[in-house]
Amino acid sequence: MMRLLGAELLAVEPGRVVIAAPVRPETSQQHGYAHAGLAWTIGDSAAGYSALSLTGAGEEVLTSEMKIHLLAPAEGARLLAEGRILRAGRRLIVAAADVWAEDGDAPRRHIATMLGTMIPLRADR
Repeated sequence: MMRLLGAELLAVEPGRVVIAAPVRPETSQQHGYAHAGLAWTIGDSAAGYSALSLTGAGEEVLTSEMKIHLLAPAEGARLLAEGRILRAGRRLIVAAADVWAEDGDAPRRHIATMLGTMIPLRADR
């Protein structure tokens, strides 16, 4: 999915990941803003990779629940999602992500915030 959207990893740290994706006509909605699906997808991935960064060798994560609050129209040249871990447990990992719209030198605009739960599982499943 990330390849399809042209998304790229900008930062990877333990418990924090930043992903950016360009806003293109095929990822926009009828008014020209980035579609909420683009914001959701890169936010979910940023949160998921943040969780994965804290798991052990041979483990993966799956999103079991994710909620999004759309705060403003996603107007700009690209969206940037910053995922972070709020609490990492053995069975559940609570993650959050904020999504921003960027357009050149203009100040970035906070367009969405997300909260979700990830479940760690063995990679051999």
